[in-house]
Amino acid sequence: MAVAVPFLIQLFIAIAVAVIAYALMPKPKTAKPPAAQDMESPTVDAGREVPVVFGQVEVTGTNILWFGDKTVAEYEQ
Repeated sequence: MAVAVPFLIQLFIAIAVAVIAYALMPKPKTAKPPAAQDMESPTVDAGREVPVVFGQVEVTGTNILWFGDKTVAEYEQ
C-alpha cells in the first residue's frame, strides 16, 4: 500500500498537467468555406431599396439581414 500512494500522487499530477495543457492550447482558426469567400460582404442599411429582378440579371450590393449556406439554384423554363 505504501508504494501505491506515491504512484497515485504522480498520476493525479500528470492528469492535472495534461488537462491544464489542453485548456491552454491555442485553438485553430476555422477556414471559411469556398462559397462564402467569393461572396461580397452583405450590408444592412435602413431605407435602402430592394431590387426586383425580371429575367437573368446579376444582383450585386444586396441588402441582407441574414444568410445561411450559400447555394446556387438554376431554374429552367
